[in-house]
Amino acid sequence: MPLLRRLSSSLQQVVKFTNRSFKSLKFPGEPIESSVSPTLTHGIHVFHCPDGVGIVAKLSECIASRGGNILAADVFVPEKKNVFYSRSEFIFDPIKWPREQMDEDFFKLSKMFNAMRSVVRVPDIDPKYKVAVLASKQEHCLVDFLYGWQEGKLPVEITCVISNHDRGPNSHVIRFLERHGIPYHYLCAKENEREEELLELVQNTDFLVLARYMQKNLLVATFDVIHPDDLHIAAPIQSLSGWLHSNPPPQSVMCVFVQPVPLQKEAYLGYKLLESLSSKGSLTSYFNMILSGKFLRSYGKDVINIHHGLLPSFKGGKPAKQAFDAGVKLIGATSHFVTEELDAGPIIEQMVERVSHRDNLRTFVQKSEDVEKQCLAKAIKSYCELRVLPYEMNKTVVF
Repeated sequence: MPLLRRLSSSLQQVVKFTNRSFKSLKFPGEPIESSVSPTLTHGIHVFHCPDGVGIVAKLSECIASRGGNILAADVFVPEKKNVFYSRSEFIFDPIKWPREQMDEDFFKLSKMFNAMRSVVRVPDIDPKYKVAVLASKQEHCLVDFLYGWQEGKLPVEITCVISNHDRGPNSHVIRFLERHGIPYHYLCAKENEREEELLELVQNTDFLVLARYMQKNLLVATFDVIHPDDLHIAAPIQSLSGWLHSNPPPQSVMCVFVQPVPLQKEAYLGYKLLESLSSKGSLTSYFNMILSGKFLRSYGKDVINIHHGLLPSFKGGKPAKQAFDAGVKLIGATSHFVTEELDAGPIIEQMVERVSHRDNLRTFVQKSEDVEKQCLAKAIKSYCELRVLPYEMNKTVVF
């Protein structure tokens, strides 16, 4: 009989434990808010410091000592780098652990471990990130971003939309922005002549999103043709690399053809040279740039860009048609931070999509645009959830 009572008691304890476990268990894909008590609040903390003993223990102690409970934790310690990265999600009672006290507690930890970065965010309490969106004529990424924001999928506050393409008052983008009270600014400019005005418009933002935004600038080059029947390219008198790094770039480059190197339609040295070379005496071409180095240094915050994954194989005008004509089987998109070197900043997100012989040009382009939209939205969401940390010179850690 005592044995039966002990078995019965043990069974009750197992049942109680199982009930608690299933109530607190967070299944993959389940929102964190649905798995916590309504009196508790969700917080996120990211940490980047030199590697050492006891960092995880101290982070856990910091949260537990204030009555918090860690829901998820990610740690990355790269081999032979002596550096530590972590991201923790936790719940806490804001009455027992006030927001100001939380900042102070994590600041003490950052000083203890000489942290390069220690950021804490409480989405339900902290203001949403303020973001300005820059876009050119193509609208697929802009429209997807706006509707994602409207549906609450992107935790940001849109301060304005800025474009170098004029949209009519009856366009669907303008009507959408007017309904939601979001200002639209049309800045028509060549090169970076209106970047001071642009800087003024975005100075109160937390970061910028480039939804297929490019500036088109004119390059005029003059040259002498030595082989009139078979054009050849040679090094310009003023080197292209020096020209590319000047700010603003000069308006003309003198070139002389002196050796039989086949002339390319585009030179891709940081900027993309577009259009075609005439056969007699002059070149009228365009290069696309995003934002100047001067603007990036003055703004001083993160800028997130999206571009198709057809580079560098298919440069210049109509890359999707080039890729379609070449019969590629995989297309994709890359979202990255903007640096002075075009399309070469640290990568946040990349996605691919399979295409086949059954696709025509229309479905090919549609798939390319869809993957761009998804990639940009994922990158912005990861950034706002503190999942993206800088790693080495030109990489990222994405938890």
